[in-house]
Amino acid sequence: MKIKLDPTDRKILDLLQTNSNITNAQLALEIGLSPAPTLERVKKLENGGIIKSYHAVVDHASIGLGVCTFVTVSLKGHNKDNIDKFIKAIGQIVEVVECHHVTGQADFILKIVASDIPAYQSLMLEKVSNIEVVDNMQSTVILSTFKDSRVIPIPA
Repeated sequence: MKIKLDPTDRKILDLLQTNSNITNAQLALEIGLSPAPTLERVKKLENGGIIKSYHAVVDHASIGLGVCTFVTVSLKGHNKDNIDKFIKAIGQIVEVVECHHVTGQADFILKIVASDIPAYQSLMLEKVSNIEVVDNMQSTVILSTFKDSRVIPIPA
């Protein structure tokens, strides 16, 4: 369900996306409202499911996860049962940080982090390829990243 956003809601979303640590008082000052109605608007956006969570973005390489890959996965059959089995199994693998159901040649695209290539190889051989419904996988190692934004444009 699409929720109608006014200019103040859009400004709140822009500000919170770039700094989720902003205090309610600072946010109120930025949008030109007092703190109470500002907090009310933020709660409305949270309760409406527009704001899903607040979290820190951690640099994976700085904590020893030096390998990041995208993996396309095709299933043995593209049916609900296989999709459900795959999603359940992937949900148990912590190194899989993103999982997207897609159209095209593959059924899913995964983003995976690992400490190094041997750890990545072990993960793929022992966990991902052992999911019973997996038919084919293709890995692409990320050499460097030039844009990794969590900020989405808020449409008018």
